[in-house]
Amino acid sequence: MINAPEAVLLYIPLMKELGLSWAEIKQMPRYEAEGLLAAYNEYMAFHAMDGYSDEEVSQLSKKKPQVRTTWHRYLETRRKFDDMLGKKKNVSFEGIG
Repeated sequence: MINAPEAVLLYIPLMKELGLSWAEIKQMPRYEAEGLLAAYNEYMAFHAMDGYSDEEVSQLSKKKPQVRTTWHRYLETRRKFDDMLGKKKNVSFEGIG
């Protein structure tokens, strides 16, 4: 089990990040465990850049270009869930006319 990908990619994250016990994981169907981990990863992407603005991300990405990738994934995930929940952005039509 030392080199088992299941331990590294599934069991340990479920225990560490979601606080599940080994007994709970063993009783759970594999598809449920994988679903929980996938949902957790979506949750992390959904909240990865909370509180940052475009300007802050632009400044951060000058030193760490990978921040831009995280930012785009964050925006994509936010849009996806906003669409699923039926949330619309407020659009201003000031200055038109």
